[in-house]
Amino acid sequence: MSFDIASNVALQQVLATMEVERKRIAAAQTKGYIFIAAGILVCILGFFLSFPIPGVIGGLIPLIYGGVLLFKINDSLTAYQNAYKTNVIGAALKFLDESLSINPYEGIEASEFMYTQLFSTEPDRYKTEDLVTGCADKTRFYFAEVHAEYKTVTQTKNGTRTEWHDIFRGIIFAADFNKKFNGVTIVRPKDFGAAFGAWFSKNLFSFGSKDVIQLENVEFDKTFVTYGSDQVESRYILTPAMMERILNLNHQTKYNISLSFIESRMYIGFPLNRNYFEAPVFKSLLSPETVNEDISTIKFMYDIVKELDLNTRIWGKE
Repeated sequence: MSFDIASNVALQQVLATMEVERKRIAAAQTKGYIFIAAGILVCILGFFLSFPIPGVIGGLIPLIYGGVLLFKINDSLTAYQNAYKTNVIGAALKFLDESLSINPYEGIEASEFMYTQLFSTEPDRYKTEDLVTGCADKTRFYFAEVHAEYKTVTQTKNGTRTEWHDIFRGIIFAADFNKKFNGVTIVRPKDFGAAFGAWFSKNLFSFGSKDVIQLENVEFDKTFVTYGSDQVESRYILTPAMMERILNLNHQTKYNISLSFIESRMYIGFPLNRNYFEAPVFKSLLSPETVNEDISTIKFMYDIVKELDLNTRIWGKE
């Protein structure tokens, strides 16, 4: 199923209305940035021409005015961004499946983020948004954007320096697997680097080398390392067909994915390099490619259920 923006009259009307507001916000922001830049330039010229005080005074006026312009447009910008998620992304979701909906203010809780066991470090700063929920045929699923970070504090000669590092930035996808698992199965990419050892030692279930599962699919074993607290169950989950489907899914992504199977749920971590579902300010909404990338991402998530054949109930839920 494809989502044709050009032939969707209702969505085109929404985009046309929002385009007027986008231009107004873009013009106000551009004006604000120009005044701020002019203020900074006047200050610099004042110091350069040996008139620092007149330069600072002369520069503060446009600098403050520019800041006020940006502050005044901020509420309109927030309303515009929320309208984009609700009216544009929401319309795309309904086109794919009436059961789908988006809540820009909800996401995957930090406790569930750690519960997936895909990550070894607890976040010091955590942000999640844009929770999408729904069903693909018989299978319930949800996903949300997540940005989890940890901080390091180092001593310097001038005091302390705090730095923030990404644990994960991307989308966490969860789907009902229709099976109550007795153990935990984790599938991680082999290119996880130095953090791989940290995960190995800190994992709540304390997976060790004896829990590494060698599978019959050579390419799968070259791409991923699989751990399972119940080897028989892990092999039962990762059938030859399922391994091929996971490889196919992984080939469609820019970065390698991670998966976990816990209780009756399957989690997938998709690392991404940008914030999705955000309304553009300095780019026209009427250009199809502006919204196509977001819609393609939604379609990709929706198709995971079919890609992994989760609607085929090979087990009854226990």
